[in-house]
Amino acid sequence: MLRKTPLRWFIHPVAVGGALLVGGALFLGIFLLAWLSRPAQRSPLPATAVLNILPAPSDTPTPVGWSGDGDPSASPSPTAPPNPGDITIGAFVQIQGTGGDGLRLRAEPGLSSQVRFVALESEVFRVVDGPREVANYTWWYLVAPADESVSGWGVANYLAVVQNP
Repeated sequence: MLRKTPLRWFIHPVAVGGALLVGGALFLGIFLLAWLSRPAQRSPLPATAVLNILPAPSDTPTPVGWSGDGDPSASPSPTAPPNPGDITIGAFVQIQGTGGDGLRLRAEPGLSSQVRFVALESEVFRVVDGPREVANYTWWYLVAPADESVSGWGVANYLAVVQNP
């Protein structure tokens, strides 16, 4: 009689090697297919600056006595101070006659005092103190209407009274 032997699972080394080779090839094929079908990378777009333009709090007022015809010789001369009665505390003045250099607003009246701010040509300020006569100049304390931290003493030679803005 033939004897039946229990069925043993016998794994041959060649079969194991073949299975590993087929599995590795299948994995590599899927990986390559996924990598080649991915969307093309685009170069990042250049950064674009955002510019916010804020309108001025009010229109720049026209200086009193200015003809408005565009003739720059009609504006007051920087060497001749305006009529002292024109500038008063509470009046609004405009920087004029600096040739684009601006007017240095100082911590105290006087040419040796520290410069706190340079007011631009045509900028408007409110007069809050003065006049003070120092070094043959008439000085007025000016404050910017939109920002009270912008302030200082300026020479009257470069100020023109404007109507209230």
